[in-house]
Amino acid sequence: MFLSVFDLLKVGVGPSSSHTMGPMVAASRFLDALRLQPFQAHGLRASLHGSLAFTGKGHATDRATILGLAGFTPATMDPEAAEAALQIIRDTHRITPPRLEPLQFDPDRDLRFDYDHALPGHANGMTLSATDAQGDVIFHQIYYSIGGGFVMTDEELARRHDEDRSDASSSVPFPFATAQQMLDMAEASGKSIARMKEENELCFRSRPELHDGLMQIWQVMRDCMDRGLTTDGILPGGLKVRRRAKGIHEKLMAERGMNMTAPHIINDWMSTYAMAVNEENAAGGQVVTAPTNGAAGTMPAVIRYWLDHVPGASERLLPDFLLTAAAVGGLIKHNASISGAECGCQAEVGSASAMAAAGLAAVLGGTPRQIENAAEIALEHHLGMTCDPVAGLVQVPCIERNGLGAIKAISAASLSMRGDGHHIVSLDVAIETMRQTGRDMSDKYKETSLGGLAVNVPNC
Repeated sequence: MFLSVFDLLKVGVGPSSSHTMGPMVAASRFLDALRLQPFQAHGLRASLHGSLAFTGKGHATDRATILGLAGFTPATMDPEAAEAALQIIRDTHRITPPRLEPLQFDPDRDLRFDYDHALPGHANGMTLSATDAQGDVIFHQIYYSIGGGFVMTDEELARRHDEDRSDASSSVPFPFATAQQMLDMAEASGKSIARMKEENELCFRSRPELHDGLMQIWQVMRDCMDRGLTTDGILPGGLKVRRRAKGIHEKLMAERGMNMTAPHIINDWMSTYAMAVNEENAAGGQVVTAPTNGAAGTMPAVIRYWLDHVPGASERLLPDFLLTAAAVGGLIKHNASISGAECGCQAEVGSASAMAAAGLAAVLGGTPRQIENAAEIALEHHLGMTCDPVAGLVQVPCIERNGLGAIKAISAASLSMRGDGHHIVSLDVAIETMRQTGRDMSDKYKETSLGGLAVNVPNC
């Protein structure tokens, strides 16, 4: 099984990888398919289903879908150009995608939130259609946004399990599909998890490309965090959530060097780093899925804590952190899910915390077994966590939750380093338990905003 670090850690835009980035990617893919058709389409339609419908407005799914149909992509989107394009589409009821003739599209009429008909493959389903001059559908495709910005057609989703099994015999040197296989390969080869992951990646790109790509991922993470730490105001969406990271950070900086600072204040630093990222995400800013937008702050916060607060930390080891984290994230995605709409927030912040714990244990000098233990501790203590965003926005409880996920990750790494890696619950068992828990969890608690905090907190 091979999933690239650059598949799990992608540059994109907020507020959601599954509800914003995924639909934009799906719409872009639909344009590619439409360009291959032998006919000339005259119009476009879109229908959002399941969680994409229930929380789509709060996640800007409608906006993302329209922008995708206009040719925008998450990694390269210019916010000002996107707003200008949206205004033209609203005024003219026409979309002009690159390398296609202008197409009729009225956002109020041709984009529908279908709350009554869920699609069978995944909670995040959408249908995109092209119509002829009479308005009849002449081409359509079902897409599923399966978490972390990953998108599959219905045909691809149906083939996924067979393809996953074939990937287990991939041509990469270390095709581990479970944590136990990863540990066995590490023991047999004498290599760290980071080195095994690196050798897998080098089958597809050069060493300089890998290194530069990893450092670019961290640069985007850090830039996002820095913007969050220096920006205040009210977040969009109607809840009137006030940004807090800047104010807390300023107070922490003022207290630095004081003789009587309580030891627990370090938790405030971790939380503030994470909140800065997730406030940027909630505002629609540029973030890195780690492994999702809703969990984008946990891993950067742990990295920033390590670099700024741990003696001897060095950016030289950042690739090891990211590669190790991606190895664990790949196992979770392959064997369970990173989608809140599929398994609740245990699959988002829980996965992010496990990845960050593994990365931190690696750069602290942990053995493969200690790293696996760190990931397991972090994931185990997120099991059962629901995804119930108030008003369908990635704000409450998501922003603070990333801070607590970072704290748990650091605690998990520290605990694992105190032991020899032997423990009762394996990472594989924790991942399978998360999958089963998500399967059994009521849909009310899986990013539909139909239960939990979403119905017990006033939306205005």
